[in-house]
Amino acid sequence: MFVLARSVTYATLFIALVLIFVPGQILERAGIVQPSQPGVVEYAGMVVTAVGGAICVWCILTFTFVGRGTPAPFDPPRKLVVSGPYRYVRNPMYIGAVLALCGAAMYFGSGALFAYVAIIFVIMHLFVVWYEEPTLSRLFGSEYEAYQARVARWVVRMKT
Repeated sequence: MFVLARSVTYATLFIALVLIFVPGQILERAGIVQPSQPGVVEYAGMVVTAVGGAICVWCILTFTFVGRGTPAPFDPPRKLVVSGPYRYVRNPMYIGAVLALCGAAMYFGSGALFAYVAIIFVIMHLFVVWYEEPTLSRLFGSEYEAYQARVARWVVRMKT
């Protein structure tokens, strides 16, 4: 139960900063306000945001209950997580976050928010390549290498 509390705490802090506070600041500084009458693009943005959020929640729960750890790099899962959304792609939580941000950018019609998404994606990619993958290779060895060979970093493969 304590691992669930840690996961919720870390996830809330990440979501609050990266997915709510910073995008809110970008929108505010750009003078963008909520649409008064949502149209097709805005509703599609809501759906994309909801899908991205659902993927993130699925990842957090998988890390917590399968991996017995959290999504935070300083409190990682105790066992390699290769089930749930991780059986389709190695970085589904980052994909979920990017989708949620893209949905918000669609909803608000904000090019600045799309630029933020691009920057966040580059940062996530560099973090994955320079920190996460080497760390997982060191911690889980051949088990992680077999997982890397089977599951792509960013491209979802529906075959398991």
